[in-house]
Amino acid sequence: MTSSLGMHPDALFSGNSSERDIARRLYLNVANLPIISPHGHTDPKWFALNQPFANPAELLIQPDHYVYRMLYSQGVTLDELGISRVGQGPTTADPEQVWKIFAEHFYLFQGTPSYFWLNYVFANTFGLDVKLNAQTASYYYQVINHKLNSPEFLPRALFEKYNIEVLATTECPTDNLRYHQQIIDSDWQGRVITAFRPDAVIDAEHESFQRKLNQLSQVTGLDCRQYDQYIDALKQRRAYFKKMGATSTDHGHPTPATADLSHQQATALFDKLIAGDVTPQNAELFRAHMLMVMAEMSIEDGLVMQIHPGVYRNHNHSVFTNFGRDKGADLPIQTEYIQALKPLLDKFGNDPRLSVILFTLDETVYSRELGPLAGHYPAIKLGPAWWFHDSPEGMTRFRRATTEVAGFYNTVGFNDDTRAFLSIPARHDMSRRMDCAYLAELVASHQIDEEEASAIATDLAYNLAKKAYKL
Repeated sequence: MTSSLGMHPDALFSGNSSERDIARRLYLNVANLPIISPHGHTDPKWFALNQPFANPAELLIQPDHYVYRMLYSQGVTLDELGISRVGQGPTTADPEQVWKIFAEHFYLFQGTPSYFWLNYVFANTFGLDVKLNAQTASYYYQVINHKLNSPEFLPRALFEKYNIEVLATTECPTDNLRYHQQIIDSDWQGRVITAFRPDAVIDAEHESFQRKLNQLSQVTGLDCRQYDQYIDALKQRRAYFKKMGATSTDHGHPTPATADLSHQQATALFDKLIAGDVTPQNAELFRAHMLMVMAEMSIEDGLVMQIHPGVYRNHNHSVFTNFGRDKGADLPIQTEYIQALKPLLDKFGNDPRLSVILFTLDETVYSRELGPLAGHYPAIKLGPAWWFHDSPEGMTRFRRATTEVAGFYNTVGFNDDTRAFLSIPARHDMSRRMDCAYLAELVASHQIDEEEASAIATDLAYNLAKKAYKL
């Protein structure tokens, strides 16, 4: 009925014995390094209130679009999984029934990174030693649910158990950051910081744009329907976020387009958007202009700038209408960087005060555009294989395509970009294993020696992220 869940110590290493031996030695030196998690979407409320997680479904299924997009693709409805509908309040779905559905379909994840992450959590966090399936669903639920109500599984205790040195959440400029303030005011020493994500107040095509501008006006006391005051409001909120620990901004625009508009042009464009003239062309030009403005502000206040375009967000109109954004229906799209970023790089690309971390979901640009950009401009660094490519093969393709033109030290190590708190150590472990496997290839082929590889592995696992994000 059941079989062992044990995680193999050589997981993800090469089948070639000489490379595997090298990878083992490299991995032993980095496996237990502290976790730097500078880009993610966990809820600061968890760490501020430090209350028990409600149940296994609410913790492991409902926040994780990696999980329910797979189930949805096989005909499981979001209602069945307890995902709340827009405007209808909390779900009434039975969490144990949600878990049963998940367990019955867990085989769907075989071969995906989610399968690795979840099994890692089951084995290493909850001590489970049998595989999850329909027969073990109830056992899993009872074991996990029981442990979630013990002091050792409170959010702060897990944060410490996972050896997380710093974790960044992501908030809109209109957020009052009260949970971050509670963490700061507490006697807990865990470092949870925010990151400044202004998309909703920059993208006129965002469904909340007008409402968020009103909120931004309320929180700053400025009239954010007047361009100059709008810019001052963003500066004010950036300063507050920085005071609350932020070291980075986060920009999820559809494209990396940048534009250097005059003050007069920008004001006129903003006025059009405020008046409701939101054409795709106007919205894109304003986003492009605001990336330039954000870069200029980063030079002034020192916040690291993250740009991760190339996503068609909320592609499933029905899901978006009924359940809202970020429900597993985001898809990669072709993305161009060389021309898109040229206005910004012409103006700021050689300025040592600016640090821009670029991500992509379009792997075809790794060696053609992103690697060469990072291999030249002082302001540019490459973020890791991200989202759909946050996987063993995705990480390997990233290293093969970018290392020859950008090296290791124009990248920023790893970040987990997750809403699923318990998956953080699993994701970092996967990254460390894959980097060690790749480095072992270079050692085995005599391109670098093992001492060099060991230093690189440490930098990729810990030092580069800490440096890039000014942590």
